[in-house]
Amino acid sequence: MLFETTAYPVGTSIAVPMTLRVATFADIQYVDTLCQWYVESAKARGTGIAKRDPNYLIKKIQNSDAIIAFVDDELAGFCYIETFEDNKFVVNSGLIVSTEVRKEGLGRAIKNEVFKLSRTKYPAAKIFGITTSAAVMKINSELGYRPVTFPELTQSDDFWKGCMSCKNYHILQENDRKMCLCTGMVYDNLNDKYAQKPQATINFIEEPQKH
Repeated sequence: MLFETTAYPVGTSIAVPMTLRVATFADIQYVDTLCQWYVESAKARGTGIAKRDPNYLIKKIQNSDAIIAFVDDELAGFCYIETFEDNKFVVNSGLIVSTEVRKEGLGRAIKNEVFKLSRTKYPAAKIFGITTSAAVMKINSELGYRPVTFPELTQSDDFWKGCMSCKNYHILQENDRKMCLCTGMVYDNLNDKYAQKPQATINFIEEPQKH
């Protein structure tokens, strides 16, 4: 399962080639670096989930449930898919972009590709997420997500356990998982173009696109 997208960020005078694809076994070598990026990003923001288990990221890569990005052949970003309640809900988690290439449009490009992967692999699932990032909320809105209350999200304990490393976890607990500082968002248009594709013939190889 592999598709690549070469993107050129809007508003820059120099074209920066970006390669985005479904992560493969060869990308396991980047897991330790990605885990360090998550820790550093959470410290910089002062909120959010600070840690990711390397073995969990490896599992996502092995299952073709992750998008990885490179700029000039250097690791530049990552995002992965999680499923809950027997694939009733899907979340695009762990969006991370190298500090050296932020504001180049890479975060939006990764979100677009992991969204397509989610809808293609799990066409009957609602895609949801929680975030404190205004930039992520804007991208989600452009993709068709809508803001919702936490009770409309998955109630799987496995999902909410992932918030335990966030400094605001106590707020979530105090509110019985009904609210926190994050905003919940859902994409639930399950009759879109992805739902019309015969799953047995899905091909993850797509023609390169330019943005």
